[in-house]
Amino acid sequence: MTLLNLVKMALRITSDAYDAQLNMLIAAAEKDLKLATGISEETDDELIQQAICTYCMLNFGIVDDAERLKKSYDEQKAQLSMATGYTDWLGGKEV
Repeated sequence: MTLLNLVKMALRITSDAYDAQLNMLIAAAEKDLKLATGISEETDDELIQQAICTYCMLNFGIVDDAERLKKSYDEQKAQLSMATGYTDWLGGKEV
C-alpha cells in the first residue's frame, strides 16, 4: 500500500480530489521528520508511516482535535529522534 493510500485511509478519504494536497503534506511531514531526526526519507517503516499519517491528519482541513493530534505528532517525532536506528546523527545509520 502506498503512503498516499495510507494517509487517505487515515483521513477516511475515498476520492482522488485531494491527492495533490495530500502529497504535499506527505512531503512536508517527511522533511519535518528529516529535520528532527536526520533520517532519510524512507517511508516503509511503520513508525514513520504513523507519524506521517498523524501529521497529515493534523494539517488537513479543519480539525476539532488539533491539540491532541499536535501532541501526538510531537511525541512521535521526539521518540523517533531519540531512538537508535531512527537517527543519522552519527553517520551512516539508516532505518
